[in-house]
Amino acid sequence: DYDAIIIPGGFSYGDYLRSGAIAAKTEIMRDIKSHASAGGLILGICNGAQIGCESGLIDGIFTRNMYPKFISKPVFLRVENNVSPFTSEYRKGEVIRIPIAHKDGRYEAPPDIISKLNDNNQVAFRFCDQEGKISEESNPNGSLENITGVLNREMNVMVMMPHPERASEKVLGSEDGLRIFKSMISYCDKKEK
Repeated sequence: DYDAIIIPGGFSYGDYLRSGAIAAKTEIMRDIKSHASAGGLILGICNGAQIGCESGLIDGIFTRNMYPKFISKPVFLRVENNVSPFTSEYRKGEVIRIPIAHKDGRYEAPPDIISKLNDNNQVAFRFCDQEGKISEESNPNGSLENITGVLNREMNVMVMMPHPERASEKVLGSEDGLRIFKSMISYCDKKEK
């Protein structure tokens, strides 16, 4: 009876094989996939994003950073899709500031998948600079096409590497992530009416 499920960050199962690979095979994932199939919202953050990809909820994978070290810092993201249940509180093209904290956050997928993501408006966020310019310099981990937030075709599942929960209060340095959760609440409220 849940409206939404959030798969949080953290190193589940030690990530001994690949990040999220073991967690993706756990029994609970059957229920999570069933929830997604029924149209329920799923948000995967950091390790939750890796689990979302490894379990097949989202195409592609999050793998070792181009420069293989742990990165923890605030980054800028450009909103690419503002019509999903997760992004409706943003403006398309808006630049937001949210922290990252990962070693395995580089998004990769075959060229045909990247093409489908772009064609179907499934890219939610891309790394950018403060002005919104997409460049190699603004990409902290080497993700293909600076992609760091991905939606499924039905738009009810989103995975992202940055941590919106760490940018949800002014005291944390940014409230830019809060609007993801507000978007989800707004969507669920409208769905109930």
